[in-house]
Amino acid sequence: MRNDIPKVIHYCWFGGNELTELSLKCIESWKKYLPDYTIKRWDESNFDINMCDYVKEAYNEKKWAFVSDYARFWILYNEGGLYFDTDVEVIRPLKDIIKNGPFMGCEPPLSNSKVKVAPGLGIAAFPKMKIFKRFLDYYNNLHFIEANGDINVTTIVEYTTSILSEYGWKSDLQIHIVEGLTIYPPEYFCPMNYETGEINITENTYSIHRYSASWKTRTQQHQGEVLKKLIRVFGKKLGYKIWRIYTFPYRVSSKVKNKGMLGTIKFIGDKIRGNSIYE
Repeated sequence: MRNDIPKVIHYCWFGGNELTELSLKCIESWKKYLPDYTIKRWDESNFDINMCDYVKEAYNEKKWAFVSDYARFWILYNEGGLYFDTDVEVIRPLKDIIKNGPFMGCEPPLSNSKVKVAPGLGIAAFPKMKIFKRFLDYYNNLHFIEANGDINVTTIVEYTTSILSEYGWKSDLQIHIVEGLTIYPPEYFCPMNYETGEINITENTYSIHRYSASWKTRTQQHQGEVLKKLIRVFGKKLGYKIWRIYTFPYRVSSKVKNKGMLGTIKFIGDKIRGNSIYE
């Protein structure tokens, strides 16, 4: 049998800002329910931000969350242990989960998506696991600033879900074991619905992702709050459609900024041809 998962909880905090009230609350929850674990902060003082092009470029753009996307995989590959985003609140001891070995969790589907693997919810790993080397190799071939100058805002959720799907993970509400990782459905680590803010805690729930969405702009965070209100008033299906119409001008302007005018024209053309201009 392999050695135990190292008793250390890693978290990333780049950019030099003070920890938020939410972050401090969440870290206290780790201490409460994992009292025999060391908590290790990673920032510019102990992580090489020039490690690869993706990290260097994201850091220069002050996109700290994207820096941590790579950093967590590097940390866990080299040191093993647990990782949490700083908006994850643990609500009960994780002993039963940890004894089952390395893990990740999934986030619930949004109105326009499926269940996806979300590494920020919590990860446990042995050092030198091959799947984490696979994640790192993938990122080592990426750029945050693409050749045409566009910003690559694809999230770690998309990359991780895609890679694990190659190894047989299925987008459903079942527990899967893939490349030595037990991947748990949303009720375990993500009982909060991002669109509505509703929390459904079950006997299988160990933590709550509070969705600080620090990688989003203030405008994007505001739009998230608008979506929650619209869904509460009009229901999920109609509320989401109204929200897509409401945010369409912003999304077009973002496309112009990130993809240029020609890329934006192509985007709109594709949506019109697909009869779905508000998607």
